[in-house]
Parts: sequence; C-alpha cells; structure tokens
Amino acid sequence: MLNKALVPALLLMAGAAQAEGLPGVTDGPGPNLVIEVADATGAAKGKIVLDLYTDKAQKHVERLVTLAKAGTYDGVVFHRVIDGFMAQTGDVEFGKHGADTARAGMGGSSMPDLPAEFNDVSFQRGTVGMARAQDPNSANSQFFIDLAPAEFLDGQYTVVGQLIDGWDVLNALKKGDPAANGAVAEPDYMVKVTVQE
Repeated sequence: MLNKALVPALLLMAGAAQAEGLPGVTDGPGPNLVIEVADATGAAKGKIVLDLYTDKAQKHVERLVTLAKAGTYDGVVFHRVIDGFMAQTGDVEFGKHGADTARAGMGGSSMPDLPAEFNDVSFQRGTVGMARAQDPNSANSQFFIDLAPAEFLDGQYTVVGQLIDGWDVLNALKKGDPAANGAVAEPDYMVKVTVQE
C-alpha cells in the first residue's frame, strides 16, 4: 500500500507558526471522538476531543466511528508530528504501540479505501483531515490534526472534523524529525479512542 502521508512538498509551505489557541470553537452535533493520549512509556498525557462533521464527510466519519467503536484505534501511535503543521495517526495496520512501527504511515484498515468527500471547510488550527496516498480516493483509516492553519490543503484532503478540547495535549505531542518527514521515534499513542454520540 502506498504511504498515506501528506505530500512531502507541501511541508515546505507549512511554515513554523505556533498556534496560540482555538477561540470560538464550539461542539457541533457530533459524534465526537475522545482520544486518551499517553507517551511511549504509557504515562497519561491527557485527552483530545474531536467533533466529527457527518454533514460534510459522511462516509469518512462513519469509518472513523466504526474503527473507534471496534477498538481498532486503541494503541495506535502518532507516527508523524511536524511542529507548526500537523499530527498524524490512525495507521491500524503498521502503527501499533509496542510493535515495529518502521512502516507506520503506509497502512490502513481491512476495509476498502474511501472516495474523496472534499468540502468547503478550510484547514485551520485543530482541523481534522483524512490522510491519503497520491490517489484522492485512497483515504482509509489514517487522519491528521492541524497544529496551524494549512489552507494549501483545502480541496486536496477531506476535512472530517475539528478539535474542540485538548489543544494543550495535541500541542504537547512528541514532535518528529523534520529531516525524516516528521517521523517520530518512540511516539506518543492513542491509549483508548471512544465515541460520544
């Protein structure tokens, strides 16, 4: 399977702006993903809550909810975290904490890839998007959360939601090596992912 990374050339356009918070962000109709985060040693770092946009990307939201309810996301690492850009996770095939994560970012779930559901939501701080390979219709299980505005992704990746709580936890995720496309050594991981309807 192709690497479900954001196109590396786009990384150069991301800049290094630091996000300062998410004023005015409110919880929509949901569902919400609640992600308990821990560091590589298992020490709790806090929770991240994502409001999912069923009205904007129904098939993608259904996929995230299905995988979360099945426990498939539990134990999956944040394999790519680029300071001033985004944090990526969701490789349920190659990204399990405690396993060899050398191929993290190249896998997906056992379900088929999804057709793109591009919408009118712009990539801003806390925006949740689906990672994919070169084919726009190749998103599967991996997703990313923006650490800073990234409008250059608009219309290129499917927006599926917005971070509504846990900005401090997201911003404190262990960062990756910029020279290695943000790959993280001994990454933080999603201990438990639950769904609030």
